Amino acid sequence: MPMPPPTGHLPLTHGHTMAYYTTGNPHARPTLALHGGPGSGANPGYAHFLDTTRHHLIQYDQRGCGNSTPDAAHPHTDLTTNTTTHLIDDIETLRTHLGIDTWHLLGASWGTTLALAYAQTHPHRVRALTLISVTTTSPHEIHWLTHQMRHVFPEAWQHFRDAAGPEADPHHLAHAYAQLLHDPDPTTRDRAARAWCTWEDTHVATHPHHRPNPRYQDPHHRYRFARLVTHYWSHHAFLEHDQLIHNAHRLHGTPGALIHGRMDISSPASTAHTLARAWPDATLTICEDAAHISAQTDMLAAARRATDRFT
Repeated sequence: MPMPPPTGHLPLTHGHTMAYYTTGNPHARPTLALHGGPGSGANPGYAHFLDTTRHHLIQYDQRGCGNSTPDAAHPHTDLTTNTTTHLIDDIETLRTHLGIDTWHLLGASWGTTLALAYAQTHPHRVRALTLISVTTTSPHEIHWLTHQMRHVFPEAWQHFRDAAGPEADPHHLAHAYAQLLHDPDPTTRDRAARAWCTWEDTHVATHPHHRPNPRYQDPHHRYRFARLVTHYWSHHAFLEHDQLIHNAHRLHGTPGALIHGRMDISSPASTAHTLARAWPDATLTICEDAAHISAQTDMLAAARRATDRFT
């Protein structure tokens, strides 16, 4: 199911515009949902994680994706003004525009990284956080995804590695792909985007009910997504090493719910466990049969319990 048309478009810095969406109960307390990727765009499925009669749900497309402009799927779109710091500032611009004092953050995958980065920068603007499939986009996590997952999917990883080309630095495949996705040859760019998204769809496939993501069949989305993910990953999300763990003390007094799947091998539960130890105000729920952002009943139920608690 696609997102409905945007509620509005908001001008940002450096010539960017943000498409944002509001649903649910406009008289309820606001919840901001932060999508994954980077580059996936707002997702109507986030409404399943909460009771929309009790939440004013706000979503938006992060810089370069969805209905926000300029579109990163155009190879000449400049990405130098697309960093985590810019995204944090964009959230503040949206909050101010909507006249919101404080809000609850709901994030999944990369959205949990962005939620943590924003909350640690503006702790007084965040009432609570519900984080599903927790990531901090640390160098260790990126290396795990791009290299160590070969121990689980060796055949698929070999194709992923070979598609990066013989000149690629074998220790920095995200950087190698980022370079290929900037190649002047459109065939080279398309081949790199296809290989990256094939691997992306593979390393999350650790649950028997996994189905390939149909969005990767769209060459426009495929290139946009691959370009933004490799841009952020090749720069370690523009964060210091383990920054979000070291700065967890900034969330003192802010409640959080961390919800993670035991079968999420691409983003192991160890990250969520480490964060929970550094953030005593957060509770950790491990869903035994769930994988990455799984639609399994136990993960959805855990998210609903958390968001109900933070209403």
